[in-house]
Amino acid sequence: MFVRKRKTLRVLAILASSVLLLAGCGGDGPVRTDRDNGTLNYEDATTEIDSMLKKVRVSTVSKPNLDIYSDDLSEAEALADIDTFPLTVEGNGEINIEIAAATELSAEAPDDWINIVAQNFNKSGQTVNGKRVTVSVRKITSGEVVTYITADAYHPEVYIPSNAAWGMMLKSSGIGVETLSERIAGNTAGMLIKSDVYDTFLEKYKEATVSNVLEATLAGDLTFAYTNPYTSSTGLNILTAMLNSFDPSNPLSDTAQGKLLEYQRESPPVAYTTAVLRNQASKGIINAMVMEEQAYINTPELANYEYIPAGIRHDHPVYTFDYCTDEERQAAVLFTDYCLTDENQKLATEKGFNRHDDYVSQDPGLDGTGYLTAQKVWKQNKSGGKPIIAVFVADVSGSMAGEPLNSLKSSLVSSAAYIGSEHYVGLVSYANDVTIHLPIAQFDATQKACFTGEVKNLAEGGSTATYDAVLVALDMLAEKAKEVPDAKLMMFVLSDGEQNEGYSLSRITPIVSGMQVPIYTISYNYYDENGELQRLSDINEAASLNATSDDIANQLRNLFNASI
Repeated sequence: MFVRKRKTLRVLAILASSVLLLAGCGGDGPVRTDRDNGTLNYEDATTEIDSMLKKVRVSTVSKPNLDIYSDDLSEAEALADIDTFPLTVEGNGEINIEIAAATELSAEAPDDWINIVAQNFNKSGQTVNGKRVTVSVRKITSGEVVTYITADAYHPEVYIPSNAAWGMMLKSSGIGVETLSERIAGNTAGMLIKSDVYDTFLEKYKEATVSNVLEATLAGDLTFAYTNPYTSSTGLNILTAMLNSFDPSNPLSDTAQGKLLEYQRESPPVAYTTAVLRNQASKGIINAMVMEEQAYINTPELANYEYIPAGIRHDHPVYTFDYCTDEERQAAVLFTDYCLTDENQKLATEKGFNRHDDYVSQDPGLDGTGYLTAQKVWKQNKSGGKPIIAVFVADVSGSMAGEPLNSLKSSLVSSAAYIGSEHYVGLVSYANDVTIHLPIAQFDATQKACFTGEVKNLAEGGSTATYDAVLVALDMLAEKAKEVPDAKLMMFVLSDGEQNEGYSLSRITPIVSGMQVPIYTISYNYYDENGELQRLSDINEAASLNATSDDIANQLRNLFNASI
């Protein structure tokens, strides 16, 4: 076992919940609170909604549009253009190859090692058959590359994922892959446990292993969270390590799947991104989580956590493909060799890589097909066997006219394919008033056709009564929960700005908090890090996405994979 100890820089205070008893719009009135802790409980929150809805104008579509003519989009058609993932280095040589590189290599400093190496390579005068060779680098998560390549929607000459599982998955999908190097920047992934609970954890469980962390989570001694295994290499790594710990002889057995289902019932929801994990940790909501070692080293606010490597290594293997020309393959070999020079390896170490070289991968016993199956097993079990009740709340105010609303409509239609038929879905829109397009019902073929039909029929005009619509959606969720009492409730609000009509955010905050419904917000052509949409999502620790018109389809696809 390897554990990296770091001194505590500060102690995070775990604040008790508080409620803003502020007046919002005129005539909002007082908020009733629970006498024990000063906050609304679920029952009082739903009672408060009944009272507040008397001031909200609501209509219901009597006969929803049934979308029976449109065919399901192919996977490639549902994906956003690859250019929504930016090129961080652009080459201009006679031979220029594109590298799809994991984000810990291709982002901003200190996660920019491959960018620096690529820029220097482009200046180095490398040639193949007398032609100058350069490289371009695209910043994209390892999982997205597999999604795009297997959908025949993207064809890079080189792929550098975080770990070898993704290459195995490509091979199992019938993609001709050649390994040029099994490692160009050494790294590990693992678990972080908050320092002030780590010693207590060791006293009881003796060793920090995946199995013991899972046991501690089920016992209530830890609150452990991980990331979406469809896009996150660390999430996939820890998921398969979990399955292996549940049944080492067969990680995909009924026994392993049953224990995963049991675990998901008790664990926090899978985080959409690592940033969400960090935010939850800073607020004391979780005290254990997944993280790559390089990210841990470069994140000072995690200094009061202990790091334990787990699962397979994240050594950034290099792959090329059989569709490449001979000159492109030679260029790929040149760049790979350039990455492995002493100078560039020294730079990698400075960027937080090449630590724990003596750590040996804990093989989960899966091939490429096994990893693909593990993702499907997780998706089937991520809600702990509980159905999900969700309401989509769409802003159709005048400012959504044109591209924002067109993007909202097309992305919701394409993303509907990722919602399981076992869940329950409703649709609401709002401007000055609120319209219920679809009461909540099981998302079978008919409900899906009505959903896409009504989405396509949305039209803009009017002001922005966001929180009136949120109250209507909360009321719909509460009523449906009486029919499906073991369900998980959630809401998705898609908007381009702040409320300017109806109830205020401060007025509904106690209601949202009391019902404990996570509200995921997706903003169109609007960004304010501390704006209302972010604060609405923060109430119950849901993700808030700043979606451009181009990448919202991918944002929603990944969000739905992680949450619904």
